[in-house]
Amino acid sequence: MNNKKRFMLVGAGFLGVILAAVVLQPFLIKPANTMKLAKLPAGEYDPAVWGRYYPLQYSSYRKNLEMAPSPAGFGGSEKVQKSEKEPEILMNFKGMPFSIDYTEDRGHPYAIEDLKESKRVTSATVGSCMTCKTANIIDVYEEKGWDYAKLPLAELYREMKHPVSCANCHNPATMKLKIANPAFKEAMQRKGVDIDKASREEMRSYVCGQCHAEYYFEPKSKKVVFPWDKGYLPGEMYAYYEEKPAGFEHDWIHPDSQAKMLKAQHPDFETWAGGVHGKSGVSCADCHMPFMRSKGQKYSSHQVTSPMKSAEESCGVCHTQGLDWLLERVRTEQNNVWQLQHTAGQAVARAHEAIARAAAVGNADKAGLEQARELVRKAQWFWDMVAAENSMGFHNPDQVMNTLGRSIDLAHRAAAAANKAAKTNL
Repeated sequence: MNNKKRFMLVGAGFLGVILAAVVLQPFLIKPANTMKLAKLPAGEYDPAVWGRYYPLQYSSYRKNLEMAPSPAGFGGSEKVQKSEKEPEILMNFKGMPFSIDYTEDRGHPYAIEDLKESKRVTSATVGSCMTCKTANIIDVYEEKGWDYAKLPLAELYREMKHPVSCANCHNPATMKLKIANPAFKEAMQRKGVDIDKASREEMRSYVCGQCHAEYYFEPKSKKVVFPWDKGYLPGEMYAYYEEKPAGFEHDWIHPDSQAKMLKAQHPDFETWAGGVHGKSGVSCADCHMPFMRSKGQKYSSHQVTSPMKSAEESCGVCHTQGLDWLLERVRTEQNNVWQLQHTAGQAVARAHEAIARAAAVGNADKAGLEQARELVRKAQWFWDMVAAENSMGFHNPDQVMNTLGRSIDLAHRAAAAANKAAKTNL
């Protein structure tokens, strides 16, 4: 055998060894994607301690401290007043704290800090407000039950050592998903849903829905209640409130129109539930906490933010049209919703003004004015169920556009009823 043939045989053998190593490596070497379970003690709420055992999840959780605008142009995590872009907020929430301070939401690590700094919080603020702001709610509720809700929030601050974090959603010993908010558990029980039998995929939405939802405080007990007994739709929740549950009639009385008003609270879960993703079994976490990889290890990102910041992992798993197409689709839907939301908000503001002017007329028909007040109350509820939701309609654009259309119609009817009551066109 000459040297040339010998060299070729040696080379072929070497390449064969390399090829065999590449092919057999997945079977012979265990990849670093198996996470060792750490049985943390009950009552450990410091996310940094959890982070010692789950560093990838914790490092991504820390990214929630970053403040930046949304890639799609709406929402984001910068602490700016919404009224700068939506001046109708000042009229529609006149006479209540949201007209004073209504900022964009920041990430979970800021939950306690933002609560303490909010100008909406006063010495009269009750303990109910801590329900979705801290992992320490678990111990507080276990010790006091719903009695904590009636205590002054200022008195409970010392109990709030850690913001929304790992323990709000995970069992520390098993890492299985769990619910910390007692209001969510009670609401689901009333709906006949046993969350103890929920699938893991259902729980990947329930842990988000336990706080990202509409609620009210019972007047006497100050207990947090989710108004879902009739359903998740804006009209179904409005029908629930019409029955004055536990004596609850309104959040405040508008000083100009004298209408008894309701304030919606970030109804993300309810809106998502009826949307194409919710109906198709796509969980909140699928989009907002996508699976990532680091050095071969798979983990769920705990940077709960716009899916557009991780569109390939959040959206590309199902959608193959490309990242540019996805971002344009989101921007288009959100821009359409924004335009109609802004129109609805302005129409509601004008309705409040029309009712105030009509009421100033000495011989205005009182029954007609009450009809106008009921119409503006409902118009603002429909507008606020979109404006207070965090996706700018993307969770359920069909429902949202219908809701805003109804809001605009109700606002115009409210102004017309006010003019009719005053027998004029003010």
